[in-house]
Amino acid sequence: MLALVGGMTLLALLASILSNRVSPLAALILIPIVGAIVAGLAPHIPEYILAGLTKIAPVAGMFVFAILFFGIMTDAGLLAPIVSRILKLVGERPSRITLGTAALALIIHLDGSGAVCFLITIPALRPLYDRLGMDRRVLACTASMAAGVNFLPWTGPTLRAGAALNLSVSTIFTPMIWIQVIGLVFVFTASWWLGKREERRLGLTGNTLSGLPIPPVIEESEAVLALRRPRLYPINAALTLVVVGVMVSGAIEPAVAFMAGTALALVINYPSAGEQRSRIDAHAHAALLMASILFAAGAFTGIMSGSGMIRALAVASVSHVPDGVGTHIPVFLGLLAMPLSLVFDPDSFYMGVLPVIAEVAGHFGVPSVKVAQAALLGQMTTGFPVSPLTPATFLVAGLSGIELGAHQRFSIPWLFAASVIMTLAAVILGLFPL
Repeated sequence: MLALVGGMTLLALLASILSNRVSPLAALILIPIVGAIVAGLAPHIPEYILAGLTKIAPVAGMFVFAILFFGIMTDAGLLAPIVSRILKLVGERPSRITLGTAALALIIHLDGSGAVCFLITIPALRPLYDRLGMDRRVLACTASMAAGVNFLPWTGPTLRAGAALNLSVSTIFTPMIWIQVIGLVFVFTASWWLGKREERRLGLTGNTLSGLPIPPVIEESEAVLALRRPRLYPINAALTLVVVGVMVSGAIEPAVAFMAGTALALVINYPSAGEQRSRIDAHAHAALLMASILFAAGAFTGIMSGSGMIRALAVASVSHVPDGVGTHIPVFLGLLAMPLSLVFDPDSFYMGVLPVIAEVAGHFGVPSVKVAQAALLGQMTTGFPVSPLTPATFLVAGLSGIELGAHQRFSIPWLFAASVIMTLAAVILGLFPL
């Protein structure tokens, strides 16, 4: 009975989110409440929700202050000279331009926002691609690869994985640092190769081009320039390195690191109370939106776990998983994670599907952290720039001036290859045992 109710609740969640008839926030709260009522557990719903909120609070706190911290640093101009330097270095050789595209997208995506990454990277470089006659699909693909191979602790998929399985983001991410490095090596190698292919297609050599001036990054308004703090750049860079370094090392909780970093960033760059309120207001919408989803996810996982529905569903599923497959669930999930992005949006997968997979894997002695790590090798990481379920996909295609289908056909093989290579690296390095 409990497994049946759990399955129906999960299917209802997936259907409501995938059909776009109900917002993820409403679905994550209301659907499990209905499921618990049907299972006869209505009196326990408040305690289940509170237990879930308690576990999710550190993750939500980290994300809120990570958004504020990186937003303030961007306002202060931390990324501006890096962006300008990259554009000066790429010159007019396609193989350098594609490398610069990947580097720029990677740096801009450090704040975890795919939309911001594409809004800055693609308009900055598209005029250069057009002037040289380069294929815009290459621009979209290289930017997508660099943004996709990024599952840093404050990015959405990592936060969701931690929230869904009640794991700290540092526990998930720290063992995967070298996996991400290998993924980035592939990204830059593939980007260079795409650039060399463009050079051959266009018949360009080092002496062919005329050396016309490179287009500016963006036209910045006076209001944006007024927020810049160029004299404080060394302090801001050092503060960012310290915050990220302390957070990744696990020396203190990520939420604490970003809380302290945000407070220092505000005081250092914008001393007056009015300026500080203005900077917080500017980034509050993005922070509140994701935090509300995470707290709703806490309610969902609290009810589903506390009621025993997830466990009952997993026990019912175990009988259908061959013994030889069960211990290799992380490997199979890592290989399938990127294509799953085309079927499941991040909320439905991480909050609905991942806990069931983790529970099934647990019956075969596989720790839940391995399942979380496998999911991050593709599900809405390498998959998000081509998934029709994310606005970023339409953004990258629109900004690049190409059809969505053309972008997907060109980019999916490269993004899937990145996911497969990282999965194989995880096996070779012993993260996923065979």
